[in-house]
Amino acid sequence: MDELQSKSLKESLAIDARPREKALALGCENLTTAELLAILVGSGSRGENVVDLCNRILNDHDGKLYLIARRGVRELTKRYRGIGTVKGIEIMAALELARRYQLEKFDETTQVTEPQVAYNIMSPIMNHLRHEEMWVLLLDRGRHVMHRERISSGGTAMTAVDVKMLLKPAIELLADGIIMAHNHPSDTPRPSMQDDRLTEKVTQACKALDIQLVDHIIVCRGGNFYSYSANGRL
Repeated sequence: MDELQSKSLKESLAIDARPREKALALGCENLTTAELLAILVGSGSRGENVVDLCNRILNDHDGKLYLIARRGVRELTKRYRGIGTVKGIEIMAALELARRYQLEKFDETTQVTEPQVAYNIMSPIMNHLRHEEMWVLLLDRGRHVMHRERISSGGTAMTAVDVKMLLKPAIELLADGIIMAHNHPSDTPRPSMQDDRLTEKVTQACKALDIQLVDHIIVCRGGNFYSYSANGRL
């Protein structure tokens, strides 16, 4: 191997070991998730470089960023040497930016033509949650999203929902239809008896107010969800 080839190989290896340089040379799209995370973390600890540390963090969370988001700053700093409070906050801030970036895809021009669209709108909001939340999507006559609003926030197994409070935004904004959406942190999309009873109560209330209950979806991670409409239960 001549001197020029040797220098080229060393430069290539150096770039691979330094995510920032690799991003500059090849573009961020060519970095692994661990390398992107390493740019945020900046440095590792004694005996473990930053890329190895980030690979370990990802492996501990099945390679899923939303599982890291669920852990939070305090748990990250306790579990991983080399992740202090500042680095933990930077990681969480980046994950929150990614979540908001996903949400920007959906605005008042978004038309809910099928349950999958409703799931795509709500999953970035709910995937990282350890507790249940109930949200409502307000739709106009053409099923375009007018507004979305959190109605309640509860525990790991359920959240209490007041039907009057759930329908209040729809009445105020003169919505023609609504979609209920809540998450199951257990990632089991099967509806509970409480879910069924609530859906029936809201269905009857919507009929009295001439508002269409278009769907009630149960959001879980990994693309899993349950749709009352798709299962012929509305």
